[in-house]
Amino acid sequence: MPILHAIVLGIVQGLTEFLPISSSGHLAIVPWLFKWKELTNNPDLNQTFDVALHIGTFVGALAYFWRDIWSIVVTPARHRLGLLLVLSTIPAGLVGIAFESSLANANELLIGVMLIVFGLVLYAADKQVATRTAEMGDRPFGVRDAAIMGLAQAAALQPGVSRSGVTISAGRFLGFDRESAARLSFLMAMPVIAGAGFVKGLKIVADGGLGPGLAAPFFWGMLASAVTGAFAVWFLLRLVKTQSFTPFVIYRVIAGLAIIAIYLAR
Repeated sequence: MPILHAIVLGIVQGLTEFLPISSSGHLAIVPWLFKWKELTNNPDLNQTFDVALHIGTFVGALAYFWRDIWSIVVTPARHRLGLLLVLSTIPAGLVGIAFESSLANANELLIGVMLIVFGLVLYAADKQVATRTAEMGDRPFGVRDAAIMGLAQAAALQPGVSRSGVTISAGRFLGFDRESAARLSFLMAMPVIAGAGFVKGLKIVADGGLGPGLAAPFFWGMLASAVTGAFAVWFLLRLVKTQSFTPFVIYRVIAGLAIIAIYLAR
């Protein structure tokens, strides 16, 4: 696997994991568009490299949110929030285990459709009037919120949906302001990303470790996704203080239409 391909995919993963535009969809589409046959014809390599990208994005998110996580761990008043964030990851974990093989075989046409459909869902959700913040005294993040956002996160395992996009949408429908919805989405993502990387990492170890020539691409892909992941978190949380999610909706619709057109033309 060329190192350049690894870096490009690391950048794609880092940016799209936290921006509401679907990381799994982009990771499937980029090799397909550029005909990188070492990935499109080798699902085992795809799964192996996916571990590097998950580790990288987890490290990037941890670098940004370590103060929040530490506060949740050591502050008794925030323990309930931490527990609910962990519990909200259970639906995604169960769906991922049950449907791993089918979800890994992404269909490009379906990815295009999902980009459009859930982009419009994000647009509708973002039009809701914010009535809550993540830790508002009289209406804090509760069990119902964790359940709904957790189920939304499970639906995002379908490439093209976008984990951050659909959980932010759920948060906005629940009344959270943009920044709170995004922050909750990112904190919910960390156990899922870490868990996916851990499970797939165990499979690599069981299969004898990294294949020949994969150590360097693995490292560079991981580094690229860590750096760009941290940047994407910083960028989005800064952006939503003053802007809506409409630019991402427009991008999703245009990208979805382009993917559908290319798929039908090939």
